[in-house]
Amino acid sequence: MIRSELIQKIADENPHLYQRDVERIVNTIFDEVTSAMSRGDRVELRGFGAFSVKKRDARVGRNPRTGETVSVDEKHVPFFKTGKLLRDRLNGNV
Repeated sequence: MIRSELIQKIADENPHLYQRDVERIVNTIFDEVTSAMSRGDRVELRGFGAFSVKKRDARVGRNPRTGETVSVDEKHVPFFKTGKLLRDRLNGNV
């Protein structure tokens, strides 16, 4: 599902809301999650999962094409851990 499909589904299920308002709500939620993660905060949505940021240390890697060693800089990457409810639904344990 992409963002526009999510917006359309929410708008269809809530006919009392204008689509532009639903779009603003969805965009605000995504912006807040992104902002929190960029500050290094953890974002937890009960039953769905938790978004966090993990730090990957600098290391020496290898170019697979040439075999030459290259240095890989330190970086921060997003990490998602599923919640129990989502994990149970995916495994048919509902």
